[in-house]
Amino acid sequence: MKIVIAPDSFKDSLDAAGVARAIASGLAEVWPACERIECPMADGGEGTMEAIVAASQGELRCQVVRGPLGEPVEAAWGWLAESRTAVIEMAQASGIQLVPNGRRDACRSSTWGTGELIAAALAAGASRIVLAIGGSATNDGGSGMLRALGLRLLDAQGEPLAEGGLALAQLARIDASGLDPRLAQVRVDVAADVDNPLCGANGASAIFGPQKGANSEQVQALDQALANFADHCAGVLGKDVRDEPGSGAAGGMGFAAKAFMGAQFRPGVEVVAELAGLDALVQGADLVITGEGRFDAQTLRGKTPLGVARVAKRHGVPVVVLAGTLGAGYEQLYGLGIDAAFALASGPMSLEQACAEAGALLKARAADVARLWQVARQH
Repeated sequence: MKIVIAPDSFKDSLDAAGVARAIASGLAEVWPACERIECPMADGGEGTMEAIVAASQGELRCQVVRGPLGEPVEAAWGWLAESRTAVIEMAQASGIQLVPNGRRDACRSSTWGTGELIAAALAAGASRIVLAIGGSATNDGGSGMLRALGLRLLDAQGEPLAEGGLALAQLARIDASGLDPRLAQVRVDVAADVDNPLCGANGASAIFGPQKGANSEQVQALDQALANFADHCAGVLGKDVRDEPGSGAAGGMGFAAKAFMGAQFRPGVEVVAELAGLDALVQGADLVITGEGRFDAQTLRGKTPLGVARVAKRHGVPVVVLAGTLGAGYEQLYGLGIDAAFALASGPMSLEQACAEAGALLKARAADVARLWQVARQH
C-alpha cells in the first residue's frame, strides 16, 4: 500500500506538516507496513512558503524587514537551490497578522518589506520567484514593494511620497530609472486565487479595504488614489493592467507584479503541487488523503483539497478528505475527484477544544479511515 498524505494547514491549530504527521501516525497504527508519503500543501495563503520548503527539501532564510506600519519584523523566505527558486510569502513581511486589530490602517500600511524580501532573492541569484500574496495588511497597490526595489514616487514638488495607499493620491511623477534591473531577468509567478481588478466596486479597496481597517470614506479615497497610481504607471509603462483579473489581489500587489514584473498568475495550489512534485508522488498510489480546517463549497474556489483531487484524478487514485468541519455544500466536491470526507470531532466540543486536540483527532480519524479501507479491500 502506498498512501500520499497531502493536506493544507488547519488554521490556529497545526501547520500543513503537522497535519501530515498526525495523519501518518494514525495510518501507521493500522497499517505499519504501508508506504506513507507526507507532502504538506497550501493554496497560496499563509503557510505556502513553509509547505513548499518542507516538500521540496528547501532552505528557510530569515531577515529583518520593514513591517506593514514601519516597525521592523523578522521575515522568512524559502530558497530552492537546485532550481534557483525563491519562495516569498507576502504575509511574512506585510501580513495582516503582524498588525493588531486596533492598529490596522489600510491608508498607511505598506508592502515595503515584501520588496526587501524580493531584493534578497535577487541578490541570492534567483531565476524564478514564487510570490504568495494571501493575508496582506496593505492597500498600497504594491507601491511600497516597488519603492524598496528602486522605484521613486514623487509629488508635485518633486518630494518622495509618504508610505501607504492614501499617499498615492498626491502622486505626480514616477521615476523608474532606479528600478532594480535584475527584475527583467527573473520569472515571477504569483500564487493567488483572487481575480478582482485594481479599482472600482469589485476592486482592492472596496472588497478588501474594510477588513484592513478602512471605513467607507477611506475606501473611496483609497480607490481614487489607486486609480491615480494606475494612471501614472500606464504613462510610464505604455500599458494598463488595472482591469486584468488579479490586479486587485493583496491590496493591489497583483497590479504591481503584473505591471512591473510581467508576473503570471496561477492558482496557489497548482504552484505548490508543481514545486512539491505531487504529480510524481501520486503516480502508483493506492490512496490520497488531503484536508483543511473547513471543507465546504468555498473549497471550489481553488483551495487545497480540490487541487490535490485534480492531480489524483489524473492518475485514477481515490481521495479522502479529513476536515475540522464539513460546511454547507461540501457534497459538491464529490463529483470533482473527492470520494469521501470526514469531520474530526468525535462528539460535541468547542472550537477551542477542537483546535487544541487537532493532532489527536486527526490521528484517530486517519486510523478509522485505514480500518474502513482494510475492510473494503477484503470484500
